[in-house]
Amino acid sequence: MPSPFPGMDPYLEEPGLWPDVHHELMSVGREMLNRQLRPKYHVRVEERVYISDEMDPGRSVIIPDLRIRDVAGSQEQQVFQASETVTAAVAEPIVLTTLIDDEIHEARLEIIDGSQRSVVAVIEVLSPTNKVAGSRGRASYVQKRLEIMNSPAHFVEIDLLREGLPIQTRELLPKSDYCVHVSRREGRPKGTVWPILLPQRLPPIHIPLLPEDADCELDLQAVLDTAYDRAAYDLEIDYAQHPVPPLPSGYVEWAEHLLSDKGI
Repeated sequence: MPSPFPGMDPYLEEPGLWPDVHHELMSVGREMLNRQLRPKYHVRVEERVYISDEMDPGRSVIIPDLRIRDVAGSQEQQVFQASETVTAAVAEPIVLTTLIDDEIHEARLEIIDGSQRSVVAVIEVLSPTNKVAGSRGRASYVQKRLEIMNSPAHFVEIDLLREGLPIQTRELLPKSDYCVHVSRREGRPKGTVWPILLPQRLPPIHIPLLPEDADCELDLQAVLDTAYDRAAYDLEIDYAQHPVPPLPSGYVEWAEHLLSDKGI
């Protein structure tokens, strides 16, 4: 079943669901590209790894909530308010999760020239931590971005998240909810940017290869639609609730009418 939204589905941006969405986008994108590119090229999944500790501002989107449970683990421990009367004479222990360092893995796609075994293009789909100011995830992403921009590889950034810091450019971008950036190695520092509004379909983008080969096309809407259907997100998302992060006020009525028209 397809998403009820014509382009990006804002309900997929929820931090607890996004890691699975990111995985599906990587998997579907890789499959669609390999169909076009083989046998000269192939696409592999690579990971960027960083450590998130308790001082990391990005933990708010890595661990959206912590649940305190009782010793038996069968029921959630009730949180007492200061105004409530405490009847127990002795404090009872509870079990909780300690915040420790987490090793975070973030995947990207790399298009490889089969004969030279070299990286021709890198495709990144941003995660929430990549857009949190001062976070370990943003520092890791920015460092890798700089490395690629100073390499012979082309670079593609796909930002399907409304919240957080946008893609960095010198020029002021038009108002948009999502953004795609294609940086050709021969055209840097200039690049092509697609500013995308929530009601718009995601665009097909042209991914550059070696100079002797024509670009390959990646239809981002087809990638998203296939990922949505394969992962059965329609069975997981409750469209009766507001999305997280919430929609701007200008989109609330539009989204309500859209869902109503589709019988949701």
